[in-house]
Amino acid sequence: MFNLFENARNLPPLPAKSKEEMPHSKLGIKYKDWHNQHENKHKWRNKRWAVLLGINGLFILSFALDLSMLEGSLSGSRLMGFYLMDPYNALQTISISLIQGHFPNLTMNFWIGLGTIVLFYSLVGGRTFCSWLCPYHFIAENLEKLHDYLVKKKKIKEHTYNQSLRYVFWVGFLILAIATQQLVFEDLNFVGITSRALIYGPGLILIWIFVIMIFEIVYSKRFWCRYVCPVGATYGMIGKVSPVSIKFDLDKCGYCTDCQDVCLVPHELWFVKKGAATKEVHYTGSDCTRCGLCVDICAGDALNYTIKGLEKLT
Repeated sequence: MFNLFENARNLPPLPAKSKEEMPHSKLGIKYKDWHNQHENKHKWRNKRWAVLLGINGLFILSFALDLSMLEGSLSGSRLMGFYLMDPYNALQTISISLIQGHFPNLTMNFWIGLGTIVLFYSLVGGRTFCSWLCPYHFIAENLEKLHDYLVKKKKIKEHTYNQSLRYVFWVGFLILAIATQQLVFEDLNFVGITSRALIYGPGLILIWIFVIMIFEIVYSKRFWCRYVCPVGATYGMIGKVSPVSIKFDLDKCGYCTDCQDVCLVPHELWFVKKGAATKEVHYTGSDCTRCGLCVDICAGDALNYTIKGLEKLT
């Protein structure tokens, strides 16, 4: 059985495949022809965008028509009367209620809403929320193209940071909530701000998002999502136990790294580089948003959605 917490990076790397072992050689064609035979499709991206726009559209429709379908926002909502709670928002609330002595007063709806979300994303993958539901992610994903264009034209330089920085923010915002006994992060939360702006109308707080958008375009790509947002970090922690993942088959890989170029969290595809893989089969980790961009672009179909361990049961 697979090990959920195995760190494949700690294993010695496998030898890089020889030319004869490459997929194009096995097919008896040139590498260029093998690579170019793959059409750049957007099957999973289109499905994901349809879900994201559909869910956010349902919030808007429910409010505009005064329907009790999907009420609230992505920070906390009710689906036909059934409560759903953002885990990081809930964690702040629990921390504050413990200090104030209100913990016993947290309602059953609160716990059911939190438990439902944690269970769901434990199954499908924590950061699936980011690419399949978060409205700011949709904006940032498209802004990334402009950033990459400016880098390619050498108008700006790429600036990256250590991925652990987000845990500093995760702890920092939680400490602020405890110290002030206020949901401080919710005043800055891009998920909640963008969601509420779409549903209830824009406000001056959107200036804050606009400033970060400009920063991400000209300085550090997807800075908020990759290095700051504790919502995404929380879902990543939940996703560590998820059986749903992206599976990588080394035998089908041509070392083109196209997948890593389009990946929203490229450090998750560390094993696609020549000589980097430590096993014949790898799975993406909890930071993977399951966006499907790598699956869509892979020329050799070396990357696909899977349920870890399922093949061992069949």
